[in-house]
Amino acid sequence: MSRLRILPEPDHMPALDRAMIRTDLAAGLGALEPKPRILLLYGSLRERSFSRFAVEEAARLLILFGAEVRIFDPSDLPLPDQIKDDDHPAVHELREHALWSEGMVWCSPERHGQITGIMKAQIDHLPLEFGGMRPTQGRTLAVMQVSGGSQSFNAVNTLRLLGRWMRMFTIPNQSSIAMAFKEFDEDGRLRASSYYDRIVDVMEELVRFTVLTRSHADQLVDRYSERKAAAAKRDAAQDLASRSTA
Repeated sequence: MSRLRILPEPDHMPALDRAMIRTDLAAGLGALEPKPRILLLYGSLRERSFSRFAVEEAARLLILFGAEVRIFDPSDLPLPDQIKDDDHPAVHELREHALWSEGMVWCSPERHGQITGIMKAQIDHLPLEFGGMRPTQGRTLAVMQVSGGSQSFNAVNTLRLLGRWMRMFTIPNQSSIAMAFKEFDEDGRLRASSYYDRIVDVMEELVRFTVLTRSHADQLVDRYSERKAAAAKRDAAQDLASRSTA
């Protein structure tokens, strides 16, 4: 069972002015091949989920800009610590997609002035390190939010804080859509507006930063404290090995 959502109408972008799209989006920054790998997460399980609609608009643009995308469906994701050792297929799959990715898009509704529990649960299921692998460190991140009322930035500010905590490179630009129920049509498509234009800006920037940092990600997150800790583990292992053969 795959928890990846199928993107409807990936080539249909009626709100986009294609004449304004740059064909050399990452010129001078790095190669677009292989395609940048972007994982997109959204924070609502409603059938008419505006955060999912926004993520789908972002995914269409990312494909146009030369990226490969995956949209994770969190509908059966358990709460953190609900399952012993997080041994649940949805958790395993989420982590696999995170390890696959080079960059991410996080989009949450703002509820009671904050991100939703669904959004936080997905992030909480991504440990800083497991099995010697790091599912978020060194990856780029774009943050977005949708609101039912007037424009706010509480959710994107929290997502930025979480991105920093997860050791990600959160890009400067962001998207916040106010009164989202007015901005999406009956088919869940974002109408032509400054809100749509901002998502285009954010996805362009995400691709650029991902291409710019992808070949340097390991070096950019190389830390003295982690090298020191790794050396201590190697020394301890060698000491135990020498004792066992003595």
